[in-house]
Amino acid sequence: MSEANVPHNNLEIAEHSFSEFRRFIRVFLSRKVVAFGTFIILILIFNAIFAPVITPYDPYKVDTKKALQQPSMEHFLGTDQLGRDTLSRLIYGSQVSLQVGIIAVVVAATIGMFLGLVAGYFGGWPDRIIMRLMDALMAIPSIMLALAITAMLGGGIRNVMIALGITLTPVYCRIIFGQILSIKESDYIMAAIAAGASNLRVMFLHILPNCFPILIVLITINLGIAILTEAGLSFLGIGISPPGAAWGAMVSDGYRYLLTNPFLSFAPGVCIMLVVWSFNMVGDGLRDALDPRLRGTL
Repeated sequence: MSEANVPHNNLEIAEHSFSEFRRFIRVFLSRKVVAFGTFIILILIFNAIFAPVITPYDPYKVDTKKALQQPSMEHFLGTDQLGRDTLSRLIYGSQVSLQVGIIAVVVAATIGMFLGLVAGYFGGWPDRIIMRLMDALMAIPSIMLALAITAMLGGGIRNVMIALGITLTPVYCRIIFGQILSIKESDYIMAAIAAGASNLRVMFLHILPNCFPILIVLITINLGIAILTEAGLSFLGIGISPPGAAWGAMVSDGYRYLLTNPFLSFAPGVCIMLVVWSFNMVGDGLRDALDPRLRGTL
């Protein structure tokens, strides 16, 4: 009898999972701005992956004879002061932005999650040391902290990712810390401890999975923040080193030609604006879909 019930139970589980997935998609895409933001991010990912294939020209090839050309059928967005194709550099810039954003946010989320978990679960002196350090980092404006770290380490994509990772870590630590304080007093956590579960088992198998929904939302939103900060650092000349195709550096290089060739600055500026806005909209949609209790509150 019990064997006959197994397929039925498995079918019910599968149907429940499918219905939950349909509910997630329905809620996530219920707003047009979220759907549009998702579309923009998919284009960004496509450009970053297939940049070597879809770019019409070499983004690093200098040809001064074609410098500062206006948009045309040959160069859709014109060329920069060194004769490089603006559209090709924009496409390669998406690769740089996505790489910096993803690596910096993953590093920050991993370190911040671990520190917040330790501080929130154990309390006492780990709490005091870790959280006071996070308070000190959060007291400094994020762009100023990133500027200081990058200035000390020097430019380059690796140092920019390190600076952004350090800058974003306190946010994850604070969020996880607050979640742990509310979760660790739950009945099922007390039951697991009473059953003899080790601290590591309770932390990583019982507490941490309940923090994933808010972590996913925070990671999505911070991807936009990381891309915007990287663009700001590159605009100031201490981010991605030349001749790297970074959107912020392209805005900086083109602002001197705003009156004669505005596409040099406007095109990368619009890309930065759209991508950051899209990550914010997608994060908002994920928040609504993953945790309906927070809908409309953040």
